[in-house]
Amino acid sequence: MNYRPHEALVAPARAYPQLWRLVLGIVLAAGIFLVLTQVLFGTLFGLMQPDTARALARGARDGQTAGGMLILLGQLGLLAVSAGIVCVMVHKRQPLTLIGPFGRAVRQFVAVGLAMIVLLIALGLLPPYDMGEPMRQNMTFGSWLLLLPFALLAVLIQSGAEEIFFRGYIQQQLAARFNAPIIWMVVPAVLFGLAHYNPGSAGSNAVTIAALATVFGLLMADLTARAGTLGPAMAIHFFNNVSAIVVISTPDMMSGLALYVTPFGLGDEAEMAQWLPVSLGFMVVSWLAARLAIRA
Repeated sequence: MNYRPHEALVAPARAYPQLWRLVLGIVLAAGIFLVLTQVLFGTLFGLMQPDTARALARGARDGQTAGGMLILLGQLGLLAVSAGIVCVMVHKRQPLTLIGPFGRAVRQFVAVGLAMIVLLIALGLLPPYDMGEPMRQNMTFGSWLLLLPFALLAVLIQSGAEEIFFRGYIQQQLAARFNAPIIWMVVPAVLFGLAHYNPGSAGSNAVTIAALATVFGLLMADLTARAGTLGPAMAIHFFNNVSAIVVISTPDMMSGLALYVTPFGLGDEAEMAQWLPVSLGFMVVSWLAARLAIRA
């Protein structure tokens, strides 16, 4: 495994690599995230009429309105802000070092992004062309097109923030303390998987979905170690979420920005279970495509 590029990404974390600092940092980041969320919601909703604020708050809980989804995705962006604050407070390092050399990260993001576009187009042209039943259009194409720039920006913020926190902050600080990849790859991936465990919505598929998220975390950890920046992982995460949030979503959760919704939702456990292996296959193919794009 060619993980030599990872050393440059981990180097800024080596000044203060103590495990207690990481634990403190995660706790502080969680607290800062909650405080910033309350400030954001309090400020935003305070400027609105009560009925409008209540409707947006409901939309932010289930993601079934465009405004609610934009708020929800923007809120998750505060995770990156929290990680940056903790870097300065606890580890005395610059927040941008979590991403790696910025120019290189951007070039890798673009290269992997182009590979993902080609992959998504290829998959769209291959059978099967539906999911057992026709997909339902969730909004008019004109409305979707008007929302598209805001949706793409919101997904970029959300997916980038998650990568900065899990593959940036946690992975790098663990790698600064432990040499074994089994620690600095597996621990953030498991935490990422646990963050996606939602039995209230996914029912009997909740464990499988969390396990798939853990596998995704492992693949992104490997890709980050090979690339030496978060650029490739951010690109895969971004395009994966665009396809699942902005293009085709499930009708019962996070569908507010989607052009189409699937003929079944997360609550239709048997139908959903049949398509989860497809998600695993897409993850692996995306990872391999990114490996080729950066020649790692």
